Order: sequence, then structure tokens, then C-alpha cells
Amino acid sequence: MSSITNLPHAGFDAKVLNNQPSNIPSEYVWSDEDKPSTDIKELQIPILDISSFLSGQDNHVAISQASRLASEAAKLHGFFLVTNHGVQEGILARAYKCMGTFFYLPASEKQKAKRKWGEISGYADSFAGRFYSELPWKETLTFRFSAEEKLRSGTETVKDYVSKTMGDGNEEFGTVFQEYSEAMNTLSLNIIEFLGMSLGIERRYMREFYRDNDSILRLNYYPPCKQPNHTLGTGPHTDPTSLTILYQDHVGGLQVYVENQWRSIAPKPQSFVVNIGDTFVALTNGIYRSCLHRAVVNRDRERMTLAFFLCPQMDKVVKPPKELLEVSGQRLYPNFTWSMFLEFTQKNYRSDKNTLQKFSDWLRSKEVIDNKLAGQS
Repeated sequence: MSSITNLPHAGFDAKVLNNQPSNIPSEYVWSDEDKPSTDIKELQIPILDISSFLSGQDNHVAISQASRLASEAAKLHGFFLVTNHGVQEGILARAYKCMGTFFYLPASEKQKAKRKWGEISGYADSFAGRFYSELPWKETLTFRFSAEEKLRSGTETVKDYVSKTMGDGNEEFGTVFQEYSEAMNTLSLNIIEFLGMSLGIERRYMREFYRDNDSILRLNYYPPCKQPNHTLGTGPHTDPTSLTILYQDHVGGLQVYVENQWRSIAPKPQSFVVNIGDTFVALTNGIYRSCLHRAVVNRDRERMTLAFFLCPQMDKVVKPPKELLEVSGQRLYPNFTWSMFLEFTQKNYRSDKNTLQKFSDWLRSKEVIDNKLAGQS
């Protein structure tokens, strides 16, 4: 297995690349198999109104219907929309405004927050420091969010990172994305509890499993591209994390691979797109699915999104509860921790449709090797 390496990088500037008389550079051109098509139909995914669940109302009919829709979607492709989610509009508006403020900064200013090799938090332009080819046409700013540190000592990991990395004058920026992360943490725990109910297990099990989560907030900026049919904003992959909560702007660009074809998920006002990640697939022993998805870019319009990735606490062992094993039978995936899976995707494997299986195979081969070495000692 080839490792992801720390490569020299000249920098990604979409304006400069778009103004060149030639085609976009070859490292941003994707294979014919992955190049986006203009003839994409919209995927109709369930819309879950979770207001009754959040309010604690004894509305068994509404909760049962939403639970059924969630279960059907999670078994089919792992995508659904959530409405009446309890996140204040002001929080979304402030986060979106601050996101634009950052990505419109000069490159030299953004580079002050440059993501260091092997770390989660920081700014990245096109991930060109990690890969040689098929580079995504985007910029990102990523923050680690620790619910455990917030619960234990009141530490605000996002706010502290902004203060230490970006310096004075960015207090509002740090406050806004700390606020957004905490709102997403609350929402994700509600959704993961709801998904646990849809699996038929004890109601609080999933919430308690993720209560001390070590999660990720990522700001995505997809600038216009003069040749949008040659590149991708994000390549085809499944999320290695547990649950993704995506806030889209009005432009659109999210596509999901369902029944051997790409389908789009159009932005819906006042809603979040939620999808199952590989870690939750393993936790459910494959009952629920993660689905291949990607982001396309636009010739004339920029696109910005906010993605919150719910993850377990770093050293918590991911293994299915006994109730699910009684239903699904044989274990499909070995035990692992989120820190192991994260390191695998950061340093050993570029996420694609086979990430969880490749990780499982790697764990099993590593176990065999470790056992042999132990026997020789």
C-alpha cells in the first residue's frame, strides 16, 4: 500500500489558473471515468422532521415515521435531510459570513493557518501537499472539536486554535466557529441517538458512545473553474468518520452514486444533509451503509459549504453492540479505534469507495504480522 507523502507545493490560486490561456494544469484533471457529467438527475432523499423528537413530545406516530424513513435511507444509501433541527438561523448566517471573509483573504494571510503535515486542523489549498494527481479544485479550513475537553475542563478547542494560529484580531472568527461546532455537536448527538432508536437498540446507547467525541469541522470553498467538466471539487469517496452534517449554500454541487449512476442532492433551505460514515457502518456491523459521493464545481459561481464530521473519542473501541450482532450475525469488521482509522486515511490511504474494507484488511494483516512477531520473541 502506497503512503500519502508530504510533497512540495507551489500553491493553488484559482484566479491565476483560470486566467491562463491554456487548459487547467494536468494535476487537476480527473480520469474520464470520474469526470462529471452534465446530465445528472436529482436524487430524492427522505426529509426528516425531528421537531417532535427534540421537544420530547409524546408523538409516537411522527417519531416512528421519521425513524422508519431514517432506517430505510441508511440501509439504501445513507443520505437524508433533517429539518426543524433546532439550530438557530443566526448561527448559520454568522458562520457563512465568516467563512467567506476567510477565503477571500490574500493567499499570504490564509497560509498563516496552513495545515501541518499529519495534523487535522489548518488551511489547505487543493491538498496538493498530500497528492500528486487528480487534485480537488477547492480550499479548506479544518478545525478539531473536542467535546471531551469541553465537558472536562471547559476548553474551547476551535476558539483556542484560532487564537494561537491566526493571532490577534480574529476573536470573532474563533467565537463564531466554536459556537457553530457546539451547535453541530448538539445536533449530531440528537441525530445519532435517533439513528440508534431506528436500529432498535437502547435509546441512549449511541448518544453515550459519542458523548465525549473528538470531531472535525471543515469549511469548504469551491472557486469557479473555467473547465468544470475536467475536474472535481472533491473526488469520489465515502466519509471515514461516523456522521456528516452538511450545510450547503444555494449553488449546489453534491452528488451521490446510487444504483450505478451519479445523482445530485439539491440544496434545501433551512435543512442539513446528513450522511452515514464508515465508522458508523462498522459500529452497526454493516446494517447501515455509507455511500460514494463527490462535489462538482461550477464555471461561473463559487460554492461554500460547512461540514461537521462526528467521530468517537480517539481511543474508544469501535465494535457493534450485542443487540446488533444478534441481528446481523457474523462480525464484518475487526475492532479499531478512531485514532487508528484517522491515521490510516491521513498517512496511508486516500479515501475512496473501498476505504473501510482496505482499512479492515490492513488491520487483519497487521494482526497476523504482530502475532507472528510475538511468537518469534
